[in-house]
Amino acid sequence: MKVVLVDNGSLEPAAHAGLRAAAAAIGAKADVRVEAVSWKHSDRIPPAALSGGPARTLAPWIRAQVSAGEREFLLVPFFISPQGAIGSALRGDLVRLQRETGGFDFSFTRGLADGAALAEIVADRVRQAAAAGGLRRPRVIVVDHGGPSRASSEIRDRVAGAVRAELGKSVGPLGAASMESPRGPGFEFNRPLLADLLAQADSGDVLIAPLFLLPGRHAGPGGDLGRIARDAQARLPGLRCHFTELVGTHPGAIDALAGAVASALGAEATP
Repeated sequence: MKVVLVDNGSLEPAAHAGLRAAAAAIGAKADVRVEAVSWKHSDRIPPAALSGGPARTLAPWIRAQVSAGEREFLLVPFFISPQGAIGSALRGDLVRLQRETGGFDFSFTRGLADGAALAEIVADRVRQAAAAGGLRRPRVIVVDHGGPSRASSEIRDRVAGAVRAELGKSVGPLGAASMESPRGPGFEFNRPLLADLLAQADSGDVLIAPLFLLPGRHAGPGGDLGRIARDAQARLPGLRCHFTELVGTHPGAIDALAGAVASALGAEATP
């Protein structure tokens, strides 16, 4: 069986480097080799921008593995919501690859949103950022990407509620928002948007906790979340935006996914 940590993919070298580092750390804890493979996009990263060779994407990697005789894959989801639009599309691609290649078996481990790990990580990130910035009871916004699936916003809201309960009076008002939303009716579950909550905050310290695993086009230096925060500060001179570190680099993420791998492999080995 091949064990593979799979993310959505990015054109940002730091994102794929982070995926490789996470795969190595998860593999070390679970005592099994874990491959780092992106679903899409990352094979367009210039090879010179990555140490360790060019990035791999799932479809060609699966085809090569099946051609070499591999027939069993355990996928570890390195994204927030395996039940959302990305997870559904990924499973669809795998089913098409099954037909194309003549068949193989695949399964998924638990993800970070299964259980309490994600909320615990976000709460710890908030504590760390508040302490580092000397922030006293800051307003907090837990923000996800936003998209066409209600499942993702339900995870966002559940995590925000658990973080609010854990942090209690150590923070100010704590809300949940999406970075963006598809246009048109039917996607109200993404709201409020981050820009709207920042406008409501008006002034003071706001600590933004992104439900993003690794830096890329949206999160991290130069990402869309930072741009939204800078735009809000330009309109509201009394507003001071701060960011927590991302979810995927937290030791708790590695521990949770290593445990999910060990559990899945143990179950697989049971007659």
